[in-house]
Amino acid sequence: MPFLLSAAPAVTPSWSQVLLYALVPAAVMVVGAVIAVLRTPGAAIRSAILHFAAGVVFSVVAVELLPDIVARHRPLEVGLGFAIGVVVMLALRYFTRKAAKQEEAAPTPTRPSEGLPSSENEVDKAVAVSPATLPMGLLTGVGIDILIDGLLLGIGFAAGAEEGLLLAVALTIEVLSLGLATAVELRQQGQGKARSVGIVAALSALLVVGAGVGIAVLKGASDNVMELVLSFGLAALLFLVTEELLTEAHEEPESPWLTAMFFVGFLVFLLLGMVA
Repeated sequence: MPFLLSAAPAVTPSWSQVLLYALVPAAVMVVGAVIAVLRTPGAAIRSAILHFAAGVVFSVVAVELLPDIVARHRPLEVGLGFAIGVVVMLALRYFTRKAAKQEEAAPTPTRPSEGLPSSENEVDKAVAVSPATLPMGLLTGVGIDILIDGLLLGIGFAAGAEEGLLLAVALTIEVLSLGLATAVELRQQGQGKARSVGIVAALSALLVVGAGVGIAVLKGASDNVMELVLSFGLAALLFLVTEELLTEAHEEPESPWLTAMFFVGFLVFLLLGMVA
């Protein structure tokens, strides 16, 4: 039986401990960016990471969040929190995609060559000749995503130490792929290596900020408030799995081993949640 359904009360870590836990996925996101600018992983490897991350997050939802939500038995708060979560995530996706499309439609500075540079040397030459402007649509979407991840981490730790720890590991895998993808996109749009890593590092700090806000606001909250917030987190995590991680993972042609990575991620954290 999961820890959070046992007779013992859930232990909530301190604010400083939560920030230390949040630093781990933030640092891993930067590591992903460094890997991307030094040696970009192939599409199949990135798809495998995304499948595994989706399985991990889905497992945390099933093993930790859902049992806790059901055990509190407050359907009104669950329905309201879940609905708010869905609406917020749909609205954020709409506005970030709209901003990205407007940015793509705007005229861009003339580059030394048409299309994307075909090599690392050509990327560096293009940056030196014509420095690229920041893709604000992309960065806004990634920043909001990271901030929400941090809030979800704070929510997890506010619900209990085990939920927070498992969610921290799950989000670490997710932001690794996000750091890789963001750095690759920045390089393709003409940003230098150091600048790309620096931008990702700045974005990763939002995860720590979100986690700090989440635990500070929710620590000691009533059961009604926690049920509302956990339901919001449930909707946000399900949206993350179905509309972001798996959607991006399926951009690569499916193969049995890629599909299996989703179930491997789910099984690993199912077993971890049972023995923790």
